[in-house]
Amino acid sequence: MRRAYLLLLITLGALVFLAISALLARVFSVDGAERSAITALVQAEARGDAAGMRARIEGCDASAFCRARVAQDASALTRSGTVSILQLNPSAGFSLGSTLGVARVAWRAGTSLPVVQCVRVRRAGNALSGLRVELLEISPRIKTSADCPSRF
Repeated sequence: MRRAYLLLLITLGALVFLAISALLARVFSVDGAERSAITALVQAEARGDAAGMRARIEGCDASAFCRARVAQDASALTRSGTVSILQLNPSAGFSLGSTLGVARVAWRAGTSLPVVQCVRVRRAGNALSGLRVELLEISPRIKTSADCPSRF
């Protein structure tokens, strides 16, 4: 009887450990999802693909301001060559739930000079239902040494 109780406790402990590990893996993977989303946005921008940028920014097609900003950025920041992310400061640190923040990205295409921009990011959802990354807005180019502005 004592042995069966001990095996039950060990099994229960292992299941709890696996469940917590799975939840933490979800939470930690959101940084990679944010990095991928921002990289895809910047790649579209470097190609001059305004439609591709609008598709990656949540609700951009419905906003005249966003459409104009994207068209201006796509025109001004078109670069040839492969896009390299030089530095990306994520919008948020560790969080089990939704957050709203600004990521700062420095990128270069080919041999061009670096471009620094800010991206407003919402990490929506929670560890149980799943987290998703939504890009809300991209800034025009900022100075290399500048911090992200509060409004862009």
